Amino acid sequence: MLIGCHLSIGKGFPAAIDEAESLAMNAMQIFSHNASSWRMKEMTTEIAGSFRKRLAHSSVEYVVIHTMYLLNLASPDDALYERSILALEEEIRRAGMLGIDQIVTHIGAHKGSGIDAGIRRVRAALDRALASDSASGHPNVRVLLEDTAGAGTTMGTSFSEIGAIIRGLDDPRRVGVCLDTCHAFAAGYELRTADGLAKTLDEFDSEIGLSRLELVHLNDSKFPLGSRRDRHAHIGSGEIGIDGISQVVNHPSLRDLPFILETPKEIDGKGGADRVNLARVRSLREEKEE
Repeated sequence: MLIGCHLSIGKGFPAAIDEAESLAMNAMQIFSHNASSWRMKEMTTEIAGSFRKRLAHSSVEYVVIHTMYLLNLASPDDALYERSILALEEEIRRAGMLGIDQIVTHIGAHKGSGIDAGIRRVRAALDRALASDSASGHPNVRVLLEDTAGAGTTMGTSFSEIGAIIRGLDDPRRVGVCLDTCHAFAAGYELRTADGLAKTLDEFDSEIGLSRLELVHLNDSKFPLGSRRDRHAHIGSGEIGIDGISQVVNHPSLRDLPFILETPKEIDGKGGADRVNLARVRSLREEKEE
């Protein structure tokens, strides 16, 4: 089972791998810089080389970069739109330097311009970013589009929107999908029952194609089905619940994918939550395999 958490790079890229190994993780997600700022610390060959060397001598098998939170690939504001495209190009370049072949990104919000206009905007942004010199120099880096909970005018709430974006790309081969369980549940996709999960995945396959699903963000939801509210909860402690999470991690179409937890870092005001949540997920797989 490929499983891990989102980890901080505050102490340096190699230190994130140290933490992953201390938690017995074989997968991990990181930012390549401060995700709340447009300013990016330079990615030098020395920094990238030290990470690649540490990764090669670790037990970590899968790493993905999450792009900054500020990107809006659907924005009708030209200045923000251009800045977002350039930032995505840089995220691709940084991933390539680090030897990481996947980045996951939020799609953005159409801000009132409408879903169809938003879809066209996102397609054009991805086409430009993937055709840029930065991306062309790192052709193995794939962009994974993440589904959203549906607050406001955010794009990617429905699988049909994501499918429409991908099908209209100049080169859809470099784009896949990350399914966030909290977001999908909040958007109205049932995950708690076998029938609900089957219908959810059937719709995903029909609108996008299960072959494009490359990563699962495994998060419980603090709010109910269809709430459109994006608040992650500890595994088994939210509205999806332990039985729902168990169905996700053991489903034949999902079980071999990487699972990345983005659950809260504290339980009852104390740290160590990653270890607890990882143990809960591992136990769900072990129960099915006994």
